[in-house]
Amino acid sequence: MSKLVFGCGYLGRRVAESWSAAGEEVFVVTRSSERARGFEKEGYQPIVADVTRGASLTQLPSADTVLYSIGFDRSAGLSMHDVFVAGLKTVLDALPAETGKFIYVSSTGVYGQTKGEWVDEDSPCQPEREGGRACLQAEQALAAHALGSHAVVLRMAGLYGPGRIPNAAAIRQNEPIASAERGFLNLIHVEDAAALVIAAAERATPPRMFVVSDGCPVERREYFAELARLLNADPPRFSPPAADSPAAARSASDKRVKNALLLAELRPHLRYPSYREGLRAIVAAEAPQEAND
Repeated sequence: MSKLVFGCGYLGRRVAESWSAAGEEVFVVTRSSERARGFEKEGYQPIVADVTRGASLTQLPSADTVLYSIGFDRSAGLSMHDVFVAGLKTVLDALPAETGKFIYVSSTGVYGQTKGEWVDEDSPCQPEREGGRACLQAEQALAAHALGSHAVVLRMAGLYGPGRIPNAAAIRQNEPIASAERGFLNLIHVEDAAALVIAAAERATPPRMFVVSDGCPVERREYFAELARLLNADPPRFSPPAADSPAAARSASDKRVKNALLLAELRPHLRYPSYREGLRAIVAAEAPQEAND
């Protein structure tokens, strides 16, 4: 049994670690020869390749599970369409026909709702942001491919966890947060997200799609107020983001994500069933480290 991971980053690395700890042979694709050497030392089988360059993908193994969790590197000089859509098509065409389950990490950004509506797997998708449009086009490309019948699509809500709490520095320094004060955030702790990827690999019957969140949407002002309380900081202040900034685009989104299907079919035990438990654990873990710095 072997696993193949495209995108061994914040989420993918945790999935790879779990598979490796369970005794699976894990292949990891990276563009960097230096990172490949590091992965090899950690016990993985590295493959130096680029999803946007088909000629680099000629030696892909026949894996029983493929995780596709590619992030967007703005420094690479490519568009989101180049990476998320064209890159996915290139990988699908390069994979052996015997490839097993294909898990594609998409985003709840495929939804365009702006009035606090509840959304689930059957809700209409009319994304306004570039990333959401690219993810939706990638989902459509996957469904149209021969491997689409092997696919499980996971529309991830906002990932947070150790080392990734947006605007924590601003709150510590009592600086205004460049964001709307109202509107809902939909979140999933990265450790729960990784566990759900593994559950999808083990339990989901493709083709299938799940929206992945903790099911506890929270208004931005409540979320940042709780974070400020945990950090013993002043209550958060907000300022309007620049009109053409990514923060403004995120602020325009306002939806609430249901996770009922995920709970029913994948039967997860969420270690962090809401942002409260998640933030509390992260801040508590970081406190001893800060004291020793």
